[in-house]
Amino acid sequence: MSVPLKILVIRLSSIGDIVLTSPVVRCLKKQLNAEVHFLTNKQHQSLLEYNPYIDSLYNYENDISKLKTIEFDWIIDLHHNLKTFQLKRQLKGPSKSFHKLNIEKFMLTTFRWNILPDVHIVDRYLDVIAHLGVTNDNQGLDFFLPKEVLLPPAFHLDVFTAVVIGGQHATKIMPLDKLVELCHKITSPFVLVGGPEDKHRAEVIIKKVGKGVNGCGVLSIFQSACLIKQARSVITHDTGMMHIAAAFKKNITSVWGNTSPSFGMYPYQSDEQSRRVEVQNLSCRPCSKIGFSKCPKGHFKCMNMIDVNEVLGE
Repeated sequence: MSVPLKILVIRLSSIGDIVLTSPVVRCLKKQLNAEVHFLTNKQHQSLLEYNPYIDSLYNYENDISKLKTIEFDWIIDLHHNLKTFQLKRQLKGPSKSFHKLNIEKFMLTTFRWNILPDVHIVDRYLDVIAHLGVTNDNQGLDFFLPKEVLLPPAFHLDVFTAVVIGGQHATKIMPLDKLVELCHKITSPFVLVGGPEDKHRAEVIIKKVGKGVNGCGVLSIFQSACLIKQARSVITHDTGMMHIAAAFKKNITSVWGNTSPSFGMYPYQSDEQSRRVEVQNLSCRPCSKIGFSKCPKGHFKCMNMIDVNEVLGE
């Protein structure tokens, strides 16, 4: 019997990017029966604890010395920055790295010249392991919940819409008045999803709208994911929860501000009725591949001009 390949996959952050690596992990395990090791940041390690395709999980802050004792057949670097470059030099094994297309992204955000390939980042991740004979199994993304995750009674709803109001950067988030307008027009019960930093905005929205349930700062990330899984549909910004919703094959309406689906990070193989809403033909958009704390131009047209009726499919 041949010895399985020992493969280290590296993706340090963030939530959405880590979820987007899940097809790589699954295909390595199922197609090669590889011994799959995964390295991420300590704060994101819990996201992967329940993934059955990962044999050993490490965090960058505490476990580098352990990695140095292991002789990997391949190091698959899906993060590819200075930190992981230095790490690969220390581990000394053969490696393949993800090409981030930074020049192409710079051309788009600076000169609005789009020379990016029309390929989703998941397929580009899978290209990194193509030399091993691995192919896309077209099963989409994975996100695994712990068996014991439970929702409080207030979130036991039959048919509802999940509205993800947060985002890593302010320019990815609809303004408060736009969110209020949106929630006013949602006819079904809805739950607001977000982190502790979104709690106050959620309280304001629910007070102004007079309906809805606030899950921001109340639910853990696994509880929020469980809620997303149970939702009839999901309205979300370009954020990690969008990719978790895609893993559950939800009907997603994704709303795009200063970033763009052109970067190849739109919902991957979600429900076929999923839609993307963005303001087209703005000369200043996209202005960043990630986001800003405020609009560089001051007008924030990419979100202020979003048509709420379009978001609702009307």
